[in-house]
Amino acid sequence: MVVLVLSISIALLGYWVIQKDIIGRTETKVRYDLTTARTVYTSEIERIGQALKLVTPNGDMEGLKDRLNVHYLRYVTAEGFGSLRSQIAKTAVERGKSIGGTRIVSPEELATMGDFPGRLPIEIKPTPKARPTDKKTVDAVLAKEYAVPFLDGQGRVTAVLYGGRAINRDYTFVDHVREMVFGDDVYNGKPVGTVTIFLDDVRVATNVQDKDGQRAIGTRVSEEVYRAVVEKGQTWHERAFVVTDYYKSAYEPIRDIRGDIIGILYVGTLEQPFTDMSQQALKFFLLSVVGASAVAVIFSVVLAGTLSKPLTEVVRASECLASGDWGYQVKAGTGLKEVDSMAEAFNAMSLGLKEREASLRISNEKLAASNKNYIDLIGFVAHELKGILASAVMNAYAVRDGYLGLVNFKQRKALDSVARNLDYLDATVKKFLSLGRVERGELPVNKTNLNLKKDVFDSSINSLSPMAVKKGLKIANEISPELVVHADADLMQIVANNLVSNAIKYSPDGGKIRVSAQQIDGLIEVDVYNDSTPMSEEQRAKLFQKFSRLDNPETKKVKGTGLGLYITKQIIEKHGGTIVVEPREHGNSFVFRIERN
Repeated sequence: MVVLVLSISIALLGYWVIQKDIIGRTETKVRYDLTTARTVYTSEIERIGQALKLVTPNGDMEGLKDRLNVHYLRYVTAEGFGSLRSQIAKTAVERGKSIGGTRIVSPEELATMGDFPGRLPIEIKPTPKARPTDKKTVDAVLAKEYAVPFLDGQGRVTAVLYGGRAINRDYTFVDHVREMVFGDDVYNGKPVGTVTIFLDDVRVATNVQDKDGQRAIGTRVSEEVYRAVVEKGQTWHERAFVVTDYYKSAYEPIRDIRGDIIGILYVGTLEQPFTDMSQQALKFFLLSVVGASAVAVIFSVVLAGTLSKPLTEVVRASECLASGDWGYQVKAGTGLKEVDSMAEAFNAMSLGLKEREASLRISNEKLAASNKNYIDLIGFVAHELKGILASAVMNAYAVRDGYLGLVNFKQRKALDSVARNLDYLDATVKKFLSLGRVERGELPVNKTNLNLKKDVFDSSINSLSPMAVKKGLKIANEISPELVVHADADLMQIVANNLVSNAIKYSPDGGKIRVSAQQIDGLIEVDVYNDSTPMSEEQRAKLFQKFSRLDNPETKKVKGTGLGLYITKQIIEKHGGTIVVEPREHGNSFVFRIERN
């Protein structure tokens, strides 16, 4: 019975592991595949933009269009701005800068364009599980477009050059994405991986096949996916029925430059090969378990009669162990080699259990301490959020219910209080989210080449400059524009924001902040200095600890969680670098080193 129970348990566990491993990995891969497809899609728009920025419009627009590999190209001067139909071109003119995105080209505008494959109407085909519709064809075209304005010496837009590629029937793009992500693998005559672009809910570019083995152009997305992605604007990761088969799928909305959802980007992996693989693995596993169980049952029945008496001592010893008498020893020398070996093994196990029990007690104490840290963390977050939200709600209610009358000075102060508290709440929540990632070990580092001045500290200083202006601070970014580091862009932005924000918070009014960098021994050393009271050695030792804040009059005036520098240190160390604080004559410098390009 013991063998049978264990065999059934192992079989159930094996089934769960196989399903989780094979199907779970497939679902995770589809999510990454969608990110890759989105990157390729965005890169295609940027490619068009880069090409347009490098050319000068001339009389031969058709030849220029062919060289740029676009389906349409327009050069419009200021006199024709009023007749522009492209929202992207209009936006480029209004903002005076280049911009790209996705848009819908109407049938009327298509009539003014040259001939290209995607301009022909697409017949809408009946599709299982799609929402009801009376439309018969899709006459509009989904297009990737980029617009480049031309400015005169006074900064006025004198003309705009815009062009793009129709997505409708552009199989080159979807096939390129599929080849990059999935390769050319097929299963039972069907591609394992598929990529699709929808205009609203209709496939206009795809390598999904219909029941005849043709590209399923004109078929539609299921009603369930449409409601989630188009109507609610969500990213959808689930098992989905795609034309003829079930796929592990991922969908996300495609938006125009105004943020309106005009289409869907989809990637999917055919479910059948993974289902078959898991079934085959499960059959083999079950056969192995059944065979081993049968052998074990027969063997155990034979041995039971022979070994029952000598095992009585072992049973009694087991009862002692069960009662907590760790380290209990049984007598060997029964005359049976196998039983003696078992007794020796039991004695070794007993001693091992005693040692393990002591080790587990120590481990449990450590786990209890770790658990207390997390409980403290949750309590701290709850306390912070409760106080901040109470203040925000009180002020909001005062304005809403008219207790302060018209918008006057008092109301402005109340609203400013709400804004400050909500900003602090936002910063606090972000830090706790980053802390959670650090604590769970979910802090992946995706390194790329970054311009330290332009890509990291310029954007940080610009976003935090309003805080500096209020205190009359002067911020000098002295980093050389040529310095490049090999690091994760998002994580380095967190580092820059934390260091610059701390420098602003703890600098006296009218003080100065200086950011500089230099190359040392193949590394980049970054120095973020601010005027303040130089820190003592004891203070510096506490600075990078979690929830640690310095206890002095300057820090008590500034709200903080004690997490920013801890998170910063974790990020720097994830990059293989180091960070320290060095007191200066009139302030302090936070200095970190990181790998250069």
